[in-house]
Amino acid sequence: MTARRLKVLLVEDNAADARLIQESLAERSDEPFDLETVDTLQTGLQRLSAGGIDAMLLDLGLPDSYGVETFVRAKARALGVAIIILTGMNDDSLALKLVQGGAQDFVAKVDVSGNNLTRAILYAVEREKLEQEFRKLNLQLEQRVKDRTAELEASNRELEAFSYSVSHDLRAPLSVLIGFAELLRLKNEAQLDEIGQKYLRRIHESAFRMSELMNDLIRLAKVSRQGPTREKVPLRSLVDEVVAELESQNEKRKIEWRIGALPVVECDHGLMKQVLANLISNAVKYTRPREIAVIEIGETIMGRERTFFVRDNGVGFDMKNANKLFVPFQRLHRHEEFEGTGIGLATVQRIVEKHKGRVWVESKVGVGSTFFFTLNMGARAAKRGSVRDAVLA
Repeated sequence: MTARRLKVLLVEDNAADARLIQESLAERSDEPFDLETVDTLQTGLQRLSAGGIDAMLLDLGLPDSYGVETFVRAKARALGVAIIILTGMNDDSLALKLVQGGAQDFVAKVDVSGNNLTRAILYAVEREKLEQEFRKLNLQLEQRVKDRTAELEASNRELEAFSYSVSHDLRAPLSVLIGFAELLRLKNEAQLDEIGQKYLRRIHESAFRMSELMNDLIRLAKVSRQGPTREKVPLRSLVDEVVAELESQNEKRKIEWRIGALPVVECDHGLMKQVLANLISNAVKYTRPREIAVIEIGETIMGRERTFFVRDNGVGFDMKNANKLFVPFQRLHRHEEFEGTGIGLATVQRIVEKHKGRVWVESKVGVGSTFFFTLNMGARAAKRGSVRDAVLA
């Protein structure tokens, strides 16, 4: 099967140079080239508009255009056409920059030969085809991203509708259940035998647990949707607020607080308070068996990275189960031992990740646990211009 002949457009106003190029290509009659020649850029652009051209040999010095402008005008019209710059004695550096800006190749006129020119044209056409394929794939990828974004937005709307349903439609009957269970306990508990009272307590406790679970689910969904608001926040003041709230709820316990120096960081005030509240309240909860709970909150440097931690002398856990901690609904202790929904640490992880940080834990059974987290919200990515912009500026 005979290969399709490549259509090559030569834009050259010097008749001697044009003839040299024609003769050079004629020497390679085994290659499938059809050469057309014009002597002005305007005529070349008109021929490009008619279509059918595979490659353009472009001289930069023409009667109606010169230098970079010649290439820019040709490139705008030569969609899918490989452009090869023809250079004079002093044009090589400019031609190289134009290749970086989108031309496929350049050939010095003094080096024109059948082999050099043929090779340049064939390679340029092949590279242009590959770039066209790449651009096509890139457009397809962009469309997929748009489609996926639309799907995610629809999913977010569904999630918001679900959150609304949980917070309103489900909470109302649950409140009624809790209310009547409490009324039954207050007015009729004495009429119930021991088993009946036990069942009533179970109803009451389960209803409250379900209410807490719904609140945590709504909180987790909200964290997943919202983006953090950046502001300078003194971490020490947040810790003091959380500690004051927990002390008022645990007045009968002996808790030794060791709070180190904490900096002002750039973060979301509300979300960061939630992180600290979850971690510190966990420390309070899991030190409950200790006669004196010791809870330490501070900052350290780990691997040249500013790291914050909450450490306790609580019950701890086996580190082989650490990967379960940040998964929603995964708990390492029975609810009868320590209350909770299994969503708090998943919420902590979501918030920390939204601050471009990470969270992890070190623990030992019977010794205690230390939760670490980092924050990298202040990082800024340097903006750099493209090579093409630099070349054609």
